[in-house]
Amino acid sequence: MKQFFAAKAEHPEVLLFFRMGDFYELFYDDARKAARLLDITLTQRGNSAGQPIPMAGVPHHAAEGYLARLVALGESVAICEQIGDPALAKGIVERKVVRIVTPGTVTDEALLSERRDTLLLTIARNKNGYGLAWADLAGGRFLVNEVTSDDALEAELARLEPAETLVADEDGWPPFVAERNGIRRRPPWLFDADSGRRQLLRFFNLHDLSGFGLDDKPLSIAAAAALLGYVEETQKQRLPHLTSIAVESGDGAIAMNAATRRHLELDTRVDGDSKHTLLGILDSTITPMGGRLLRRWLHRPLRDRPTLRLRQQAVATLIDSRTGDDVRERFRALGDLERILSRIALRSARPRDLSTLRDGLGLLPDVRGLLAPLDSPLLAALANELGEHDAHAHLLASAIVQQPPVLARDGGVFAEGYDAELDELRTLSTHADQFLIDLEARERIASGIATLKVGYNRVHGYYLEVSKAQADKAPTHYTRRQTLSNAERYITEELKQFEDKVLSARERALSRERLLYEQLLDALNERLEPLKRCATALAELDVLACFAERAQSLDWAQPVLSDEPGLSIERGRHPVVEAVRSEPFEPNDLVLHDDVSGNGRRMLIITGPNMGGKSTYMRQNALIVLLAHIGSFVPATRAVIGPIDRILTRIGAGDDLAKGQSTFMVEMTETSYILHHATAQSLVLMDEIGRGTSTYDGLALAEACARHLAHVNGAYTLFATHYFELTALAEPSSGIANVHLDAVEHRDKDGSERLVFMHAVKDGPADRSFGLQVAALAGLPRAVVQQARSRLAELEQHSRDLPAPTLAPATLDAPQQFGLFATSSAALDALASIDPDELTPKQALEALYRLKALI
Repeated sequence: MKQFFAAKAEHPEVLLFFRMGDFYELFYDDARKAARLLDITLTQRGNSAGQPIPMAGVPHHAAEGYLARLVALGESVAICEQIGDPALAKGIVERKVVRIVTPGTVTDEALLSERRDTLLLTIARNKNGYGLAWADLAGGRFLVNEVTSDDALEAELARLEPAETLVADEDGWPPFVAERNGIRRRPPWLFDADSGRRQLLRFFNLHDLSGFGLDDKPLSIAAAAALLGYVEETQKQRLPHLTSIAVESGDGAIAMNAATRRHLELDTRVDGDSKHTLLGILDSTITPMGGRLLRRWLHRPLRDRPTLRLRQQAVATLIDSRTGDDVRERFRALGDLERILSRIALRSARPRDLSTLRDGLGLLPDVRGLLAPLDSPLLAALANELGEHDAHAHLLASAIVQQPPVLARDGGVFAEGYDAELDELRTLSTHADQFLIDLEARERIASGIATLKVGYNRVHGYYLEVSKAQADKAPTHYTRRQTLSNAERYITEELKQFEDKVLSARERALSRERLLYEQLLDALNERLEPLKRCATALAELDVLACFAERAQSLDWAQPVLSDEPGLSIERGRHPVVEAVRSEPFEPNDLVLHDDVSGNGRRMLIITGPNMGGKSTYMRQNALIVLLAHIGSFVPATRAVIGPIDRILTRIGAGDDLAKGQSTFMVEMTETSYILHHATAQSLVLMDEIGRGTSTYDGLALAEACARHLAHVNGAYTLFATHYFELTALAEPSSGIANVHLDAVEHRDKDGSERLVFMHAVKDGPADRSFGLQVAALAGLPRAVVQQARSRLAELEQHSRDLPAPTLAPATLDAPQQFGLFATSSAALDALASIDPDELTPKQALEALYRLKALI
């Protein structure tokens, strides 16, 4: 307990797994907490201050499963191991914390999600913005970035989704940071840029940081150093696989805020489903490392046209040459080399990691052979990155048995013929069985005891066992070793000499294997960087082959990335909706462009019934643009895509009760972000703006937002609405056009009516919304629908009976509010009634003020 208290004092904030024999034990509050979280038995042992000590434990051999559950719950665990050999220890065995397992620093295979990066993120800040540093210890990646606003920080957090986030223990953090799961507050002095610079130079053994592009980025330096210090503190060892820091630039990617990622359902739906998402449809990668790379690409679509064209050309080459399927077939025997190499660097690799690496390196000649004849600069570069690893492939092939054991400590890792000394020691052990059989036969004859047998256990070693009834026949040179209830066990001088020889050989063989294993890890670490580049190249090949397979299987086309502004998509389809529908998907076109003559088309006002496909149409075009910017082919017959700097969306309804925001407040907050950030190169999706408030407020807001996007932001905008008044915005030279999705009412043979959605986008506005028909489809009681139909007729008649507004200049100060179904604008009609030639300058100025008030 003295050892426990000392270890716990060093790590008071985390659970302590304290090794005692074959168990990891937890005590006091740790035991109570672990018993609750893991559903294990809470017991007690000994006493302290007159009270029993609470205790709970997990078997040492099954600890990984329990650690995985704790990490998934956001807990951190300090592992306190027995140091040295208990058999040789005098007194209490020494114990020491050898590492701290935290959600962001796990590297063990059992604790990691196979196809998702597990990231540790650090945030530093000053008055100018935020510095971010994040590391994927399991993959050996270390990156930094800087952002200047809270909105940009929130967007980065949504993109990265770190498992653990480190911040300075200070007030004033935005709620979306302070309330994150996995937040860790650290002393503020750990985020100092000057000391951080010295720490990074020392870690990477550099003279300056200019090679990383960090010299003029103090916030990035502070964040990176704080992260590095935390990793060294938790891992308790060197980190040779973190060899550099990459700087990410926000200008290099298409910007998407958290709301956009959520609305487009890139990899997760609101209900938590990941199958029916863009990633779920797109990801046919073979290897886990390929799957993780694809997810990173999807969340960071590039603006770098040359890189994207190289990817698309590589995909086209794999399709045309029919090599993609051959590459994928080879990859079915390929393991997660990226994470295996990290475990080798951290010296936690298991024997089966090494056999997987052996098999992976053995595939390289075949993969290079497949790529060699292909005419693709990117594929040629990746083939070159694979490198030559024949020496290490041969080393692993000669060293590791075909099917190695799970743990190195059990022995049996190395193949026969790899090490002469190990072979000799093994020979002594393997011949032991025949010696024991011969000894047993000789002793039965010599003693006359037919039931005598030779046995072994770990406590008493080898023995000759004789039943109680035959014990009086035991020869005098037998020495009693153990007495049982129905047998006696003996040892002889011959058996004792054999035991010493065999047990010594087994122990020396295990010791020899441990030494050979460490030497093998040393040899692999000498070539760690080329091996990491090889793994990265294999992951990218996997993604490109995935793109080729998806293009062929789903009938996708290669997009054209044009330097001219505009979007032109022919027969575009929604990749997810098409995949889940049993009936054929209705494709649709999209044309948005600039025109020097003033007849451009940058905004579409989309009308039509609920369930008609407006939201699907908008999202499919955003997903097509996004797919083109990761290098993939797209679900369309043809797509020509001009420069895009960001994708912004306002789709769906939902409140945020945790932040005290109503549905309408969330809608307005997201709309505000779009109006402040959209540019002439942005793609904006706006769905039903203004529906969360009263009719006139909503209509006024929707029209104002549409005008701002069209005339101030100038963004490419798809604006879906049920406010038919907005279709009047599509005036000549406005850059706005009307389109609609149609539906027809069909009468069945039994006389019942049903609504048929056509899902086809046509020019012009819709003539009605079919709201009552959709309500009937949803199952509203017939009486409710009928009553609504009667009320609708009254409202429409009232709208038709309203007199047309004819406001003279003298009555401009008495504005009228017209019904929802009125089609005229009070301001426009009042303006039309003015005769400028009849107004004095003073009257004209007064009329102008009254018109402004009307608008």
